[in-house]
Amino acid sequence: MPTALRTPRTVPFLVVLAVTLVMLFSPGSTVPSGPPNSDKVTHLLMFLALAVAARYAGFRTGWILLGGAVYAAVSEVLQAVLPIQRTGSVWDWTADMIGVVLGLGLVWAWQAGRRRSETPGR
Repeated sequence: MPTALRTPRTVPFLVVLAVTLVMLFSPGSTVPSGPPNSDKVTHLLMFLALAVAARYAGFRTGWILLGGAVYAAVSEVLQAVLPIQRTGSVWDWTADMIGVVLGLGLVWAWQAGRRRSETPGR
């Protein structure tokens, strides 16, 4: 089992993963509607949170990018083929991937800021 899966830091990742599973696979009739394309913001935020939680859990950046791309693609295909009144969308996948990249960027920026503040002489 990967080391990242054996720590308490994995708990937030598992919680976010569970929330995304519920949000992505709830029947379409239970999903609230909003302005056109507002679901893209939801997709972006879900995958941003997933990437941040995965990095916090200790997953490596490459695995987060690959896992995010596969999870996003599989979820869109399943939404299109399962009888849950949902549709798959390349644009949703794109929003998911932007969320992953932004999440990783936020973690990187936060870590860089911490390193700068810990540098002696500052």
